[in-house]
Amino acid sequence: MDLKLELIVLPVSDVDRAKTFYEAMGFRLDLDKAAGEDWRAVHFTPPGSECSIIFGKGITSVPPGSAQGMYLVVPDIEKSRAELVDRGIEVSEVFHDAGAVFYHGHGGGDFTHDPAQGQGRQPGLHPDRMSYGSFATFSDPDGNGWVLQEVQQRLPGR
Repeated sequence: MDLKLELIVLPVSDVDRAKTFYEAMGFRLDLDKAAGEDWRAVHFTPPGSECSIIFGKGITSVPPGSAQGMYLVVPDIEKSRAELVDRGIEVSEVFHDAGAVFYHGHGGGDFTHDPAQGQGRQPGLHPDRMSYGSFATFSDPDGNGWVLQEVQQRLPGR
């Protein structure tokens, strides 16, 4: 059986503000459709991704900002971080986790910018520049938390 992750629902409080943010991120706008005053769907796809995000009005009852730990894989984390910063996105400094391949941050609160929340979080690139080993984080305007992860060579079968 093939199971492909297709869509992530993001809870937001201000649809237009979120739309502006994800446009600044460079995501492709796929759909912006409303049906009356109580329903609107805005659908974006990150560049190079097969999985998309959707947010809007009447889309989810989950509190705005409660989506945490969504990973965007990039081939060069320093270059990607610099491009996002140039686009006006507030991104953490690059860091690595002492445990190697998974950032141990957790949801809730300020997931993206508090170094104390990551177990073993160390400043800078992974010392060996190991794939899956270097990270940077950011949040959308509602606090939905994203993680950039550098992957230069995928694990077998990926």
